[in-house]
Parts: sequence; structure tokens; C-alpha cells
Amino acid sequence: MSEHHRDSLYYVVRLQRHALMVLIIVLISVGGFLSISANVHADNGASFSSLDLARVFPGADNMGTTAGEIPSAPAYQGGELIGYIFSTLDTVGTIGFSGKPIDIAVGMNLAGEITGAQILHHSEPILIIGVSPAALHEFVSGFQGINVGTALQERKNDTSGQSIPDAVTGASISSAVIADGIIRAGRAVARARNLLNDGADAAYLKREEFQNADWQTLRNDGSIVDTAYSQRQVEQTFADQGWTLAEQTASDAPFLNISIALISPARIGQNLLGKRTFSRLLRQLGPDDNVILLGANGRYSFKGTGWVKSGAFDRLQLVQGSRTLIFTTDQHQNVEALSPADAPEFREIGVFAIPKESGFDPLKPWRIDVRIQREIAQGGQASVILPFSYVIPDAYIVSAQGGLIEESAINRTDTQMVLWESIWRDYTGRIIILMILLGVLTAVLVFQDLIVHQVHRYHIFRIGFLSFVVIWLGWYAGGQLSVVNVLTFAHALMDKFMWSYFLLDPLMFILWGYVAIAMLFWGRGVFCGWLCPFGALQELINTVARRFAIPQFTLPWGLHERLWPIKYIIFLGLFAISLTDIALAMRSAEVEPFKTAITLRFLREWPYVSFAVAMLTASLFIERFYCRYLCGLGAALAIPARLRMFEWLKRRHQCGSECDVCATRCTVQAIHPTGQINPNECIYCLECQTVYFDNHLCPPLAVLRKKRERRKALSEASAQIENSAVEDVTQ
Repeated sequence: MSEHHRDSLYYVVRLQRHALMVLIIVLISVGGFLSISANVHADNGASFSSLDLARVFPGADNMGTTAGEIPSAPAYQGGELIGYIFSTLDTVGTIGFSGKPIDIAVGMNLAGEITGAQILHHSEPILIIGVSPAALHEFVSGFQGINVGTALQERKNDTSGQSIPDAVTGASISSAVIADGIIRAGRAVARARNLLNDGADAAYLKREEFQNADWQTLRNDGSIVDTAYSQRQVEQTFADQGWTLAEQTASDAPFLNISIALISPARIGQNLLGKRTFSRLLRQLGPDDNVILLGANGRYSFKGTGWVKSGAFDRLQLVQGSRTLIFTTDQHQNVEALSPADAPEFREIGVFAIPKESGFDPLKPWRIDVRIQREIAQGGQASVILPFSYVIPDAYIVSAQGGLIEESAINRTDTQMVLWESIWRDYTGRIIILMILLGVLTAVLVFQDLIVHQVHRYHIFRIGFLSFVVIWLGWYAGGQLSVVNVLTFAHALMDKFMWSYFLLDPLMFILWGYVAIAMLFWGRGVFCGWLCPFGALQELINTVARRFAIPQFTLPWGLHERLWPIKYIIFLGLFAISLTDIALAMRSAEVEPFKTAITLRFLREWPYVSFAVAMLTASLFIERFYCRYLCGLGAALAIPARLRMFEWLKRRHQCGSECDVCATRCTVQAIHPTGQINPNECIYCLECQTVYFDNHLCPPLAVLRKKRERRKALSEASAQIENSAVEDVTQ
């Protein structure tokens, strides 16, 4: 190929790229305008227009108007009130992984039992394109019969109590959001309608509503009460009782400082303990049981050591009016530290459960009495009581008429923040494994020049790595990224962006974070070539095909180059559709076989399975066929990947002019005939680098190697002649 022809081809390629970028900018601008226009008329409120009354509340023949501070609509049978119907969106603001609202209609009878549930609206990607309506209906129907006034098990592993339904296969995060919304909304409505108080017309405690608050905020509004006693004050207390301590210090040093709180309300308990600990604690209790927290510093222990043997805490008691309660070890839970960053470090912390049967009323004042026993000068020991009083602030109390004593504030964003923190803790093991996997990959990318020298070992490592990505990351952990994630993120930027929505899936969040960083250093090939389970599955299938000598087809360069734009057209088409109808875009994203082959492991209807199998079959003959020509996600990543800062793949000036070995061995034909590597198509498999450092495959290195061998041979021959001449002379 002449130099003039190469230059012409180079400028044509650049012109095509610039035209593509202009097209993208135009589409994004038009799309942004359409999206803004659509949002102006959007209605995010819940609607019962599509409600199936027979499904949500069997037996009801009519429903009234939605009303109340915690909104719900009465359900009637023959004119008689039999329960209530409510929307999780209106009550607790359920927000899904997509960042869009999930609207679930729930029915509940007067006994607090859920009669049925129906998803009215959602924009969850996996539920739209990966889960059948029947599976989703079965999941929400599983809440029927659950009483929101009883403690619930997290899984169906305990026949002694009620449990939430098993999560939908392949949609565990969305299932957790739905379950959280149904139970939380059910309890909020039940309290508002006095269903958990046997219908009594009485004030009740706001338990389910949550707002983020740090230690100082809770302390300032009275949620936490601090009471401190110095050694001097304790000595004076004994003196007031007529006792003189055997040892007196008259010191103002702290003797016992206790921070006390009723942590039954979520705003107090979840902020102090964290979502996971608080949720686990509440699952063990009934909805009307209560929990208090004591955190203490100073020289005296309010727990003592006697409880270890006796099973009862003999140093403290709860007093409310004429009622006195003693705590036992069954009611106690030790806590090492509190969740707020500004919380003080306590010498000891105790959490104590108070059952409803005890008669304790959380709305009335109460106190903790701590018994102090000391040696006295008169001989023997004497005891005094140090009181620590508490009253719940009015903001946590709903009046007898159902109105809040202070304005209700359901912070819907904070509810999602609580949920994502719990999910991250539950996924700790998977997160650690994923971080190790990404650490290994980073080491390979940084030290690639050293690694590719060992060609055989490198190929074995790559096969093992890709196998782990398919089996563990894809099929087990569900870590398959999708163009749906890109569309969701784009819409979040155009709408109200909230990190909490994306934090609901920790593996996806970590993967996307790593991919974003990797694109700046190495381009989009790091994901496509190493972390995409479907791409890895294609490559492994092709590796097996080559081992069994299945014929491989190499498309002519001209045709191959003209098929590249198809994936960009697919991505831009999906993006354009999403601007007016996100649900249609999610369904159209079925052009990706990822959900079928990886997320749902081929457990789908036959048309989806047939398409996925067809794409994998094509990879038997053309390596990574789908990646090359049809992957909308690859196209989406290629656009920002042009911003990468470094060129790590090494080339020589002979590449494309004197040598095309790398181009012929490139697994995805990402190397132009002129020798340049197209970063939009490169999957960073490092195959070209194994050739670059191989002095048998790379012609320039081979020439140098042969010159060295000839010089060495000549040197050895010359030395042999000299040795022979010396031998002749000596003879």
C-alpha cells in the first residue's frame, strides 16, 4: 500500500469519526430537549387507575377516596369497612434501582394482614427485560397473609414465624426494595389507622419514618439525653442519705456519664446502630416492642459483672410511674460502637429490648435507675440510686386524631440510603472477591510488558481469568453490565441525580467505577476484553472451537470496517427511544443477549434463548462476533473512552508497512492495515504485545535476532580457526 493511499485512508477514517461525534452531539441535544419537555408534564404521583381490586383486596366490592396524613383508601364490602388500600409510593416513597419510583398497591384488613399486592408501575430494568410478569406477580402475591404487626424472618427458613417471600431470581436488589416498601408502608398505614392498637383511639409512636441525623442533631432535639455525675456529686448523694464513704476524693472527675435514648423510632435507632444491626434487632421483636440504648463513660460500670452468672442486670432498672422493670440477658444486646461519625467513644454500650407485655408506654416519661454500692465509714456497704430520666420528643408522637404533634417528614431519599447500606453489608463477601479480581487485573495491566513475555503462561492465565469472570462474576454474582445501566445513568443526570439509587447494587457500582477509571488509562477494552462475562464466554467458546479445528472466518477488511457502525446505531437508537419512553427502550435493549445468557442463565422463553444461542454459535466461527458488530454497550463505552490519557500498547514504525503479523493475529481485527490500533475496537487482550516482544514472530526483532546469531556464529567460527592455528603451530 502506497504512502499516499495510507494517508488518504487515514484522513477518511478521521472524517468518519468526526461525523459520528457530531451526530452524537446532535442526538443528545435533541434528546435533552425532549426529555425536559416530557418531564414538565410528568406525573410522579401514585394512581389507582389500573388497580385490580380483586387482586389487591379479595372480597372488597368498593373503595373510597385516598386520605390521611399517611394516605390510604378505605375498602368496603357491602358498605362495611373491611380494611384499607394504599400506595407504597405515596406512603414511604419506594424508589427502585433505576432511580425511578416503584408504585405498589397494597391491601390490608383491619387485623393488619396484607390481603394482596399489585405493582402498578415500575422502571426497573431487570424487571422489564429479565423477569416474567408471572414471576413478579408471584413474588408480590407472596405477601398475602403476612401481618405487619408481627416480627418477620428475613428468609423462609423458620416455620415458627412469618417470613417475607423469597426474592425473584435474578432481581434480588429490586426484590429487596419492593419488600422493604410493602412492609414499611403497611406498618405506617396500620399505625395511622390504629390497627396495631386494637382499634383504640390513642396516640402512638412514629416508628417507620426515617431521616438521616448525626449524633449532635439527635442530642440537640432531645432524641438523646445526656446525664452526668461526678465523683463529688456521688459522694454528696451518699451524704444526703446519712452515709459517709470510707474513701472520699471531693473530685469533679466523671463518675458515671450516661447517654440514653429510646431507639424504637427508625430516625433514632437506624442512625445510632446502622441499618443492618437495627433491622436485625427489629426482626426479633414485635412491632410494638420497644428498645432503649445506654452508652456510658466514667469509672463506674452500669452493667457490672453479676449479670454474667445470674442472668439479670442487678445494677439498673427501668422505672415508669409505679412500674419497675428489671432487664435480663435475653433482653440485652451488646454493641461495640455506634454508627454516627460524631458519636463519642463509650466505655460500654447496652441495648435492651422491652416487650409490649411489660406495660411500658414509650410515650410517657421514664427513667433508668443505676444502683451504686460503696464501702462506708460506718462499716459495711451502702447503696444509693442515680436517676437518668428520659421523655420522647413530641416530634415522634402521632396524636389521637391521627395528626402529628409536629409536622411529619418522610425523607424518601434517606430511606434508600438506609437500604443500600444494608445491602452493602450483606454483600461483603462478594465485594471482597470482586476487589481481589480487579486488583489482579490492574496488576496485569500495569505490568503487562513483563507478563506478556511468558506467552504460554499468559494464555493459560487469561483463559483462567475469563473462566472465573463467566462463572463467578456473571452466573453467580450477576455482575454483567448492560447498556441499560448507561441509559439509566444518563436519565439520572438529566433528572434528579442521587447516588443512593446506584449504590443499591454494590457489585455494579464497583464495576462501573473501575470501568470509568480504566477508560481514562487504557480505554474501553479493559471491560470488553476482561470483565464482560458474555464477551468472555464468546472468547472461551472460540478457543474451544479452534482447539477442535473448527474453521474460522476472517471478513474482508472493507466489509469488516463497514459493519462497525452497526453497534453505534443500536446504541444511539436505544438512547433516542429512552428519551421519550424509557420502558420501551428497556424492552428494545433485548438486542443484548446478556440478560438471557448471563443474568438469567438461559432460564427464559425460547425466543430469547434462541437469540443468545445464535450469537454464541456465531462466535464459534468469528471470534467475539457480537462484540465486534452488535454490542450497544461497547459502542457506549467507546465514545467516552476516546478521552484516555495514555498509549500503553507499543508499536513500531514497521507496523503496517513492513509487517502485518499483529494485524493478522488480532482476535477482533482492531488493527488497521496501516498499522494503527483502533481503540474503539480493541479489547485489550494483549495478543499484539505478545507478538511485539517475540523475536521469532515480530519481523524487526527476528531480523535483529538473526544478525546477533550470525555475529555469534562468525565469532565462534573465528575463534575455532584461531584455536586450530594455535594447535598447528604448537605441533
